[in-house]
Amino acid sequence: MMKRILLTGLLVVLPLIFVSAQFTYGTTGLMHAPTADMQQDKTFMFGGGYINNDALPNRWEYSTWNYYVNITAFPWLEVAYTCTIFDEWIDRGAPIHMKNQDRFFSGRLRLWKEGWWKEWTPQIVVGANDVLHGSDEGGKIGAVEGSSENGNTFFQRYYVAATKHLSLYGKWGLHVSYVYSKRIGHRYNGFAWGVDYTVDLPEVNTLNKLMNGINLMLEYDSRGINIGGKYSIWKDHINLVGELRECRHPSIGVYFKVHLK
Repeated sequence: MMKRILLTGLLVVLPLIFVSAQFTYGTTGLMHAPTADMQQDKTFMFGGGYINNDALPNRWEYSTWNYYVNITAFPWLEVAYTCTIFDEWIDRGAPIHMKNQDRFFSGRLRLWKEGWWKEWTPQIVVGANDVLHGSDEGGKIGAVEGSSENGNTFFQRYYVAATKHLSLYGKWGLHVSYVYSKRIGHRYNGFAWGVDYTVDLPEVNTLNKLMNGINLMLEYDSRGINIGGKYSIWKDHINLVGELRECRHPSIGVYFKVHLK
């Protein structure tokens, strides 16, 4: 009973008290809406978490777990590899739970750096997730059968995103993007937007230092409104992330960040 109470408390509190990793995709962003934020040059991230089935493609009729690795090789290029666990059905019998996993690559390319021309000009990034497709029966890489509409590109999407940062009683990120996907049952098409706020207090005492780990998020991902955020435990090296999909379906995760230079 006590374990259930503690788990419920974590699911409710973490999303409400936490620029972060988009742990559904394993890339930089808000929760589902893309942003033009980029990590520091030569940043390596790895993490994973519990994902509510309402945040997943229609391949999953249940909540599950994922894990990913991510590297920003240059200040303008980010690449990620993400695995999402799924049940495997044998001859239409009972499922073998957590038996297999869906795997996909993601990439993000910065086209324009914030403030390059004028101080007010935003940063612009293009990106894609899960674009190597195959049939429902075969693997993704090298397969030519099937369609990205109904094959195994469950997390497929393409996007262009713009981000502008402001300082006003903390650090604000304003984000707008256009998302396109042909994926049936998990289609993101149209404009998305979001805002995130990072507490930025003078570190004159322990309380202020603890508060500065908070990053809150609100987004419209072209399908619905989500809230959540991040809490940085130790100098952005260990980060807790959480969301309430459509403001009611909880997912939580953790990721670790290392700067290789």
